[in-house]
Amino acid sequence: MAIDGFTTCLWFDGQAEEAAHHYLSIFKNSRLGDVVRYNEAGPGTPGEVMAVEFVLNGQKFMGLNGGPQFTFSEAVSFQVRCEDQEEVDYYWDRLTDDGEEGQCGWLKDKYGVSWQVFPTELLRLVTDSDPQKAKRATDAMLGMRKIDLAAIRAAHAGER
Repeated sequence: MAIDGFTTCLWFDGQAEEAAHHYLSIFKNSRLGDVVRYNEAGPGTPGEVMAVEFVLNGQKFMGLNGGPQFTFSEAVSFQVRCEDQEEVDYYWDRLTDDGEEGQCGWLKDKYGVSWQVFPTELLRLVTDSDPQKAKRATDAMLGMRKIDLAAIRAAHAGER
């Protein structure tokens, strides 16, 4: 049996194709895969989208139009690790469009999918071997919604 990696399946209530195109418009290194439609065998209306494959920055996804029975929760989220503040701002602004901001770089997009958008440097700052620097950086982060790297750097350095 050949295994071709992992694919994350996201359960939508009729918006799988719309969501796929939304994510493709945000993530630069992405592509649309197969779109599978219901046929006369059902259970959906023939011709309607049952599932759509898409790849975002190398991560494979399947959007499934499964109905309203299940919804997304923060128990599963996708991390978007960014190189700098500009990249954080880009992803944060696009993913929160019609969505909602959470704490510490977490958000829910307009479909209810949870994301964590943060600069990779954040991990170094909050895990610094100097416990006071790490605490100051962590305390600064805990008071934020969107991560402000300059403010966390300043807190880490004791400048705030």
